[in-house]
Amino acid sequence: MPERYDRLAITLHWVVAALVLCQISLGWWMLDLPKSPPGLRAGWFNVHKSIGLTIGLLVLFRLAWRIGHPPPPLPESMPRWQARAARASHFLLYAALIAQPLVGYLGSSFTPYPIKYFGLVLPYWGWDAPALKELCSAVHFGLACLITVLVAIHIAAALKHLLVNRDGVFQRMLPHLILVMGLFFWLQRTPRPRPTRRPRPNCPPSR
Repeated sequence: MPERYDRLAITLHWVVAALVLCQISLGWWMLDLPKSPPGLRAGWFNVHKSIGLTIGLLVLFRLAWRIGHPPPPLPESMPRWQARAARASHFLLYAALIAQPLVGYLGSSFTPYPIKYFGLVLPYWGWDAPALKELCSAVHFGLACLITVLVAIHIAAALKHLLVNRDGVFQRMLPHLILVMGLFFWLQRTPRPRPTRRPRPNCPPSR
């Protein structure tokens, strides 16, 4: 079994992580957007929808890639309950990241407004139904809260493995470039022994 994730899995992880953090920030920020002028709100909502659908597609691709490229095993020193909790939180996070854009897409289908993916108009799944739109919005908000909590737990657990346990779990997902840069800066900060100066021989005073 490999000790680290492969390059594609690492790349997908950090791309999805960056998009999810951006999406969480954007989603909470959009709650305070005024409804007038309508173009501003609609533009940001379309950006939000586009990023969400991209996250869902990337997560599906990563899960498909994971089938043929299993992750490295967890350390044997990790307690069994922690390993089970890690697998459960990962499963919930994957499921939520896939369900969230689907619920958002479905909720947008119950409105008279077009659904755009980076400018490309997508087909509708529903019809103009305000009650169903409100139901999807409530589920969407609940999933957003769940994703926010799961991401916070994931970050806290990663920092715990890095700073407290120091068991190599965090390093399995770090790109090689970051590891090399970290080693370089660590070497730069390591105190080096200063060369000792040899005492000069006592020379007789010149006349």
